[in-house]
Amino acid sequence: MTEVEPLVRNLEALLFLAPEPLKVTDLAEACESTEDEVRDALTAVAKELGEQGRGIVLREVAGGWSLSSNPESEDAARRMFAAPRTPPLTAAQAETLAIVAYLQPVSRPEIARIRGVNAESAAATLLERGVIEEAGRSPFGAVLYRTSELFLRLFGLGSIEDLPDIGAWDPAPEVEEALRERLLKVGAERSGDSTTEGQGTLENTEDDRELAAVPSDETGDPQDESASDPEVFEAEDSDEDSSDAEPELDPDTDLPAAN
Repeated sequence: MTEVEPLVRNLEALLFLAPEPLKVTDLAEACESTEDEVRDALTAVAKELGEQGRGIVLREVAGGWSLSSNPESEDAARRMFAAPRTPPLTAAQAETLAIVAYLQPVSRPEIARIRGVNAESAAATLLERGVIEEAGRSPFGAVLYRTSELFLRLFGLGSIEDLPDIGAWDPAPEVEEALRERLLKVGAERSGDSTTEGQGTLENTEDDRELAAVPSDETGDPQDESASDPEVFEAEDSDEDSSDAEPELDPDTDLPAAN
């Protein structure tokens, strides 16, 4: 790499100074080099850093290139920079984020129907943290959501196409059993039962409490937020109480006499 040392030096300086991933086109223009030369130099640097196990790694994320700390140094970084940090995502927030990632753009009523619970709080938190963003409106007027560039950076993805194939997921038996138990609990909460056959008393999970907060109809089934969203229209009963209706006029007694 002797012949490209000046280019490598400039690239490292630019990547170190940039708070966001830099595109190859921008780097090539700043270094007065071709895109192929820049791409080859970046690939070589990334390989060299990885082979040497350095504390800094070079990754291609969110459509650009960025320097970041080596994941193996995370424990030392936490001890050095121990400070209040953003709490991890709850199960409800993680489920909502996964739905947005794989189905984007998707509306909140659609998320609520898939999860079976109100998605307003989880979506609002994800919006506040910047991992999802608004992406217009559906034909029915509901806000659509998609993942943001920050999402790609946090998960080390070059694009949405790099998401793992969900169809290839084959859970271990213990994971499958845990999912089954959770679904049983959610089903029991929906029906108003406190126990399931052979399971004993159920413990309230975060999702159970979220389910309990969703208004129920007379059958006990939860109603998600789509019931009040313009995307989902339900015809209302138009029958009126006979006592509220205007009385019909009797032409023999109520009409005024003609002059």
